[in-house]
Amino acid sequence: MLRSFFIGLSTNKSFRAFSERSALGRRVSLRFVAGMTVDEAIAATAQLNAEGIDVSLDSLGESVLEIAQAEASAAIYHQLLDAIEARKLHANVSVKLTQVGMDIGGPTTGPLLAESIVGNIVAHAAYIGSFVRIDMEGSEYTEPTIAITERLHQKFPGAVGTVLQAYLLRTGQDAERLLAQGIRIRLCKGAYKEPAEIAFPAKSDVDTNYCKLMERLVTSPVFCGIATHDEAIISKLRNFVAEHNIDKRAFEFQMLYGIRRDLQRKLVAEGFGVRVYVPFGTEWYPYFMRRLAERPANVLFLAKNFFKN
Repeated sequence: MLRSFFIGLSTNKSFRAFSERSALGRRVSLRFVAGMTVDEAIAATAQLNAEGIDVSLDSLGESVLEIAQAEASAAIYHQLLDAIEARKLHANVSVKLTQVGMDIGGPTTGPLLAESIVGNIVAHAAYIGSFVRIDMEGSEYTEPTIAITERLHQKFPGAVGTVLQAYLLRTGQDAERLLAQGIRIRLCKGAYKEPAEIAFPAKSDVDTNYCKLMERLVTSPVFCGIATHDEAIISKLRNFVAEHNIDKRAFEFQMLYGIRRDLQRKLVAEGFGVRVYVPFGTEWYPYFMRRLAERPANVLFLAKNFFKN
């Protein structure tokens, strides 16, 4: 119930406009968003690196409908890659295709524009030895996102990967398709509302599929990211790795900025690789609402800590 409520709010344009302009809204968002500027995001990255945690930087924004906006979004990513190289940060970047033009000009023009713009970002990342994660969005973007990732991987092997969502019925086949090409996968549960015809409706089924997929990924030769804050699933993977004598650095745990910091540090201390997604920017509202939808306990956390210094 709460999940559907927050997913619905994530697309409410009026409430989004009010929240993103509001000082109160920005204050609340800072639990999960590392500030509004590139400099603030880079500072957060340096701090996490100092704790032994790698970073993926995410300039928030999506559903761009003007070419100038798409180009402006891309410029931020080039700025981030320059900062990563200059400061020798243990970091890469994550970008949504709708942020760089996927929805502009119709079903043919948009994907071509997005592929061109994100291709330039991947080329930049490849040049400096970094990496671009093409983020996954709603199910209507699943196939185009995978196809664009595949084409860019052929041009820049090892410099680009994507995300698969365990709640989609197709994800097992998609995982095999990408692994066969050596394409890095970030596995998450999924944070969009999808119909039962294409997605598991029950959380227990999503969890079962997630565990099956994560075991497949960590036993493959491809370096993948296991993105979860679910302590039961993390414990299960810890045991699986120990039982099968899998190198703790053959994959990495991935978590979100501001969520389970204690667990992030614990995994680092145990010798696992950990990467934290560090989002930033003024267009934080949809991201923030999806975090509340993913884990309604975050609502209680915010309520308890709102008035603390």
